[in-house]
Amino acid sequence: MRHTPHFLMTDVDEVRRLIDGHPWATIVSHTAAGLVASHYPFLLEAPGPDDDPDQIVLVSHVGRPDEVAHELGQHEVLVVFQGPHGYVSPAWYPPEQFVPTWNHVTAHCWGTPEILSDDENFRVLGELVDHFERVMPEPVSLQVDEDTARRTAKGTVGIRIRVARFDARAKLSQNKAPEVVERIVAGLRGDGPYASPALADAVERAQVARTVGWEAS
Repeated sequence: MRHTPHFLMTDVDEVRRLIDGHPWATIVSHTAAGLVASHYPFLLEAPGPDDDPDQIVLVSHVGRPDEVAHELGQHEVLVVFQGPHGYVSPAWYPPEQFVPTWNHVTAHCWGTPEILSDDENFRVLGELVDHFERVMPEPVSLQVDEDTARRTAKGTVGIRIRVARFDARAKLSQNKAPEVVERIVAGLRGDGPYASPALADAVERAQVARTVGWEAS
């Protein structure tokens, strides 16, 4: 990721918040055959008794072809989480500030995947379904037909990644004056081509964080 130390996001809880809110991620592996990338949803798991309580632990699954393609368990992988992002127009800046930018919240997480047992994999698959179904009017569970669900699960491989290190950025116009940030937020909340309420929320949170000392810039 581009070296922008003034936008570093070092708070583990903020990184967890990003992952929880934006679980669809990209897995990148440097294999004997070259670079391989795949896309899967991840859940946060509570650290185990032997883990650092501040460690980020990820669980997910991949299709069996991807297990081989990524050489999972043999080396470190990179998992990329992308939060709210979008174009920031200089139309929202004072006239003398005419260079646009792209605001974003991004986290790169590295770790070596642990292959889960069939039972653990099925548990994680069930938790993934329950996590996303919880907002539905009538949530569906794998327990509707566990036998069929278990047969389907055999085509997947569960993984756990204890994140060894992360590099996260919250580039959210922290380098702009408060009155300019207000105009940016108004533009993002408007009805123009670059409207993005989620990004507006993130910019506002970053501004609040600046006033209370959160190290996001």
